[in-house]
Amino acid sequence: MRDFHLPGRSAVFADNGMCATSNPLAALVAVDMMRSGGNAVDAAIAGATVLGLCEPVMTGIGGDMFALVKEPGSDGVVALNGSGRAPKALSADKLRAEGHSVMPVFHPHAVTIPGAVDGFARLSERFGKKGLDAALQPAIHYMREGVPVSPRNAFDIALNATELNAAAEKFYLPWGRAPKPGERFALPEQADVLARVAKDGSKAFYEGEVAEDMVSSLSAMGGLHTLEDFASVDGAFEAPIEGTYKGHRLIELAPNGQGATAILLNNILAEFDLAAMEPFGVARAHLETEAAKLAYNARDRFVADMDHVTRLDHMLDPATGRALAELIDPKKAMADPNGLSETVHKETVYITVVDKDRMMVSLIYSIFKDFGSGLASDKFGILFQNRGAGFNLTPGHPNEVGGGKRPMHTIIPAMLADKRGIRMPFGVMGGAYQPTGHARVVTNMLDYGMHPQAAIDAPRTFLDQGRLRVERGYALEVHEGLAALGHDVWVKETPVGGAQAIWIDPETGVLQGASDPRKDGCALGY
Repeated sequence: MRDFHLPGRSAVFADNGMCATSNPLAALVAVDMMRSGGNAVDAAIAGATVLGLCEPVMTGIGGDMFALVKEPGSDGVVALNGSGRAPKALSADKLRAEGHSVMPVFHPHAVTIPGAVDGFARLSERFGKKGLDAALQPAIHYMREGVPVSPRNAFDIALNATELNAAAEKFYLPWGRAPKPGERFALPEQADVLARVAKDGSKAFYEGEVAEDMVSSLSAMGGLHTLEDFASVDGAFEAPIEGTYKGHRLIELAPNGQGATAILLNNILAEFDLAAMEPFGVARAHLETEAAKLAYNARDRFVADMDHVTRLDHMLDPATGRALAELIDPKKAMADPNGLSETVHKETVYITVVDKDRMMVSLIYSIFKDFGSGLASDKFGILFQNRGAGFNLTPGHPNEVGGGKRPMHTIIPAMLADKRGIRMPFGVMGGAYQPTGHARVVTNMLDYGMHPQAAIDAPRTFLDQGRLRVERGYALEVHEGLAALGHDVWVKETPVGGAQAIWIDPETGVLQGASDPRKDGCALGY
């Protein structure tokens, strides 16, 4: 139990249903959907699409989504890959001929086909109870009427407003500047798009006037996208992948997501006695950083479109984690994980919902960078993701950009299970941080006995662009101690990521919701 003398957030307890996400309105919409007879999938779709209005810097219908679903009465989990592909005409040779050595980030070449709308439709058709029309009605309503801008949303818009092109500014900066908290924001044109999807299904997005708006807008900016690219979107249900840590199963999506990175990171950390270290001390932060360097190096070597991925079994093998663990020096930061790991390797908004029948949904939905590509369609203002920035231009690499390929993705929903069954759908936002965030939540809980809310509240570190971001929640002596070990310590203006979780008590069955104070959201239940 937390110390009630200190600032903090209590977990939310409920019996019948719960949603935890990063905006209160989205959580309320999800709970209302369940109270009106919908299930967890209906609620997750309703809440997620509202987040596209409440947090437009983070997500929207021009992005992708991944989901894990556990059906009632079963511990089997189904994964949905709702990520889109590069346009068929795009090639690495073309980009290299244009003078690119790395993928451009804020350019039509980084825009992959949005997979989210297709993913929502597939989820609804297979698992939903009330239908896609009902699930989209809250977003349609609020996109027409508008919502007051929340504090974190205003902060994020102000930080990233300069990334928008003229078309995007018209829709996402209607004030002519970054908004103040409480000012009203609406996307009526996207309400029209969702109303078409509610009536006619996902084809209303991928064919006809909406698709024509997206293709013509991208083409005018130099994109190679075609109507055929949009009409051929092919989200798919698949089996998840799993790893173990301290007798618990960590369930993740298979590539092209980076879930295997989280499993490998936990396998490395399992070789150390974390419980003997101070939870927020130098030794643990150093160890997690060094382990993350090695796990992310493996990700960058191997993770790609599942049709091209290499050595997934190698990443998931506990023996790989053991071998990488031996490379960590507890007294010194490593400079070159690539060279050091060569002997071992020689051969990417989040919402979770649980309903009264204990269907569980872990769903993550994103446009990648803040405001995605910064490019929007002219008529409907659909903000395009820049997931193609996850490709590389290394000849022969499994993740080398290519027409029709899916890029390596950062977004990863997860579930945690023990021998009694699935106990917690959870997710961590924050781009590349997400595998480290999964490992941090899991180790906070299993090594230090923290409740999920405390595990989420706890301070974080993350190696970002070669510098170690250390949140202000760490004591000054920890900052100094990490610097003494050779880390380039950096306190960034923004905190590290965000997270939500719902814990199902194995003894009572009571739902316990946890939501990150780094965001505006909350857990709500009934």
